[in-house]
Amino acid sequence: MSAALVPAATEPTVPDLIAARPHLRMHAMDGLMLEGVPLNAVADALGTPVWVYGAATLRQRYRRLATALADVDIHYAVKANDHLAILHILHREGAGADVVSGGEFLRARAAGIPADDIVFSGVGKSAAELETALGQGVGQVNVESAEELDRVDAVARGLGVMAPVVFRLNPDVDAGTHAKITTGRLDNKFGVAADVLVALYRRAATMANVAPCGVALHIGSQVMSMAPFRAAYATARELIVSLRAEGLPVAVMDCGGGLGIDYGDGGDGSPEAWAGAIRAEFGDLGVRLMVEPGRWLVGPCGVLLATVAVTKSSGVRDFLVLDAAMNDLVRPAMYDAWHAIVPLSAVAALGVPRPVDVVGPVCETGDSFARARPLPPLRAGARVALLDAGAYGAVMSATYNARPLAPVALVDGDAWETIRPRQPVEAMWASERIPEFLR
Repeated sequence: MSAALVPAATEPTVPDLIAARPHLRMHAMDGLMLEGVPLNAVADALGTPVWVYGAATLRQRYRRLATALADVDIHYAVKANDHLAILHILHREGAGADVVSGGEFLRARAAGIPADDIVFSGVGKSAAELETALGQGVGQVNVESAEELDRVDAVARGLGVMAPVVFRLNPDVDAGTHAKITTGRLDNKFGVAADVLVALYRRAATMANVAPCGVALHIGSQVMSMAPFRAAYATARELIVSLRAEGLPVAVMDCGGGLGIDYGDGGDGSPEAWAGAIRAEFGDLGVRLMVEPGRWLVGPCGVLLATVAVTKSSGVRDFLVLDAAMNDLVRPAMYDAWHAIVPLSAVAALGVPRPVDVVGPVCETGDSFARARPLPPLRAGARVALLDAGAYGAVMSATYNARPLAPVALVDGDAWETIRPRQPVEAMWASERIPEFLR
């Protein structure tokens, strides 16, 4: 399933949604539970909106991925969910990190991930960011342009270090996903074409402070079919063979990430099939294989809890206005993304569904989570969970309309703890100043 809206005719029922997610269950008295914790207990303590993640669920998903990719190094894509607790769990499980900014690099380090187990990706790395990463011994810099190669060389020379460089190939492959999250087409800003990459690789091999190590690619996010992966990997294989034919060393193949999840009925992309596609193209080349998954690992592990603030009708459409908004979860507004919505109450979940628009209180018509979504009747004060919100959720939150950042809780089995408190309203302007010349 793509990141776009699920057609109304295929929308699963509330029982189907819960049944497809083994980390969720509906308790007759306590309502919807994540692992062993009633979500109402978290909402009672922290209020809503509130993010809740499942630690045991995350570990289970990582272990399945690691088993499928037993001969592949896993570097978690920090951009999907950068909370220190999430990074710490994955580090303890054996994952490195894939970062796209100096801030993400330092977050990963703060979570205990060694610098040499971090891959630094991204199209616009500044000299200051590179100085931080190279100065701490970053494991790999994924270079995406000739200008960036020169910058890496200059920074490494200034520090007196050798920069381990991998070049990002743009294979011109359509990942079949939403246009805003595809990254492997030549009209995207990412990577370089094969002929450009060969020229850059040759030049890097002549630089005193750059060590060209291999090839990288990443074709997009929320990829469900193996066909785009296979097409991209076939192009990369040809490139590796060509580079080696020129006597250039290629020790690394960074296969990127992008494996998707099904936001509708729980049918995930297959790590086993992904592993098969990787091994089919690169298994005989003797390269160190790497991947950078994000969404597949953390997406299903998180929910956003919200309360119905008011119900209303325009005479044409019926609305549920939640206390969560697009500033909390922007994916539906940005990508037309579909998230399942489930009542926390077992009694409410039994109601006969009727179509309703689920919206937030932000002063934008685009502040909408669902249109004509079949849901049981819900009154003001009822609570709901927006499912599969662990990736690109809290990490993309903002304070638009002067709405504080929501708190975050972590569940682990039947225990839970707050891992980020609700942002105090005053904190949103605490660092601002009114200039003296305006007084």
